[in-house]
Amino acid sequence: MKGVSLEVPEGSVFGILGPNGSGKTTMLGIVMDVLKATSGTYKWFDEPPTEIHRRNIGTLLETPNFYHYLSAERNLRIAAKIKGHGLDDIPDVLKRVNLWERRKSRFSTYSLGMKQRLAVASCLLGGPKVLVFDEPTNGLDPVGIAETRDLIKNLAKEGITIILASHLLDEVEKVCSHVAILQKGTMLASGHVDEVLVNEDIVEVSAADLTKLENALRSTSGYTHTKREGNIVEVFFAPGTAKLEEINQHFFNQGVVLNHLQLKKKSLESKFFELTNASVNPNKKR
Repeated sequence: MKGVSLEVPEGSVFGILGPNGSGKTTMLGIVMDVLKATSGTYKWFDEPPTEIHRRNIGTLLETPNFYHYLSAERNLRIAAKIKGHGLDDIPDVLKRVNLWERRKSRFSTYSLGMKQRLAVASCLLGGPKVLVFDEPTNGLDPVGIAETRDLIKNLAKEGITIILASHLLDEVEKVCSHVAILQKGTMLASGHVDEVLVNEDIVEVSAADLTKLENALRSTSGYTHTKREGNIVEVFFAPGTAKLEEINQHFFNQGVVLNHLQLKKKSLESKFFELTNASVNPNKKR
């Protein structure tokens, strides 16, 4: 890691986003005291970390390891004893992950999504204030992914702070309130998802006389910047502000007849790759 500095707001779902090999798992390993940092410090609950603090944190950093021939309930009893927790909250955590009706079923009969939810139930033992997940939907089928994402959203509604590492932009967009983007151990951006992964409206325009079109464009307002790609001029607007009828009317009033007018939404995927590629190729034009 290279001087990563961030603060996770209480009650947030904080996504650590980056391609494979960007340092997400390393960072989580350091703050969970699985790995030792060569420099730098971190705090939990505004205090230097202690064993007491770590008992208030539920972690899922690898593939869940349960006994396949035992029921969900029996597996959680074993997990509770290993973690030094009581058994009283097992019914509650099973209900919260929607596995109460299948509590007597063997782990081997569970779907991938159910196995992951049982792993989350194990994290919830002892009533932690913070949950730390590393790639929680990795390897799941679409149903399991949807189940896990819904579970994370529901836990967030309870006020639990969730730190989530993922290489999936779609996952961060759908479940996280805040995000930090990592690339090769360096933090490229951090903040609220709507600020870091902001979308843009892109309006493509073209005309027979591109010089006249670009001159007419200078006399209008509301856009942030432009880019020319061949015979197409891309005009960038803040999200939801591009009005095609007004744009068309403006050019017509300036004596420019458009032969191409199209609204495109800049995807979050484009924004993500734009950020990570810029760190790899700092001299690349954008």
